[in-house]
Amino acid sequence: MKKGDLLGLRTTIYKVGNLNRAKEWYASAFQVAPYFDEPFYVGFNIGGFELGLQPEEKPSQEKADHVVSYWGVDDIHKVYDHFIQQGAISHEKPYNVGGELMTATVFDPFGNCIGLIFNPYFKLKGE
Repeated sequence: MKKGDLLGLRTTIYKVGNLNRAKEWYASAFQVAPYFDEPFYVGFNIGGFELGLQPEEKPSQEKADHVVSYWGVDDIHKVYDHFIQQGAISHEKPYNVGGELMTATVFDPFGNCIGLIFNPYFKLKGE
């Protein structure tokens, strides 16, 4: 492997017990319709990155938040409040983690941890 072989994060997948209900919730929470919608997978394009939903045969009531994918935002308080209004449960309210960098996390109605980040120091190529 050489520098440039790794292209960066592409997809975050959340396991859900009710795929149809989750599809509706995520479409409303992220304000975008899925581009791929099948019984085994629902895919959303969120700012050029993939958010995938997969059915979970035995839904877990206690999902770990050991790995959190953070979705970039420009106004963390506005987006955090929107997710709470959509029925997400607060895990960590928006807080400053140094400089202007802020993060927050919520749990979706299916037990998955969703991270939100305002990071003015990181830009994708071309931004």
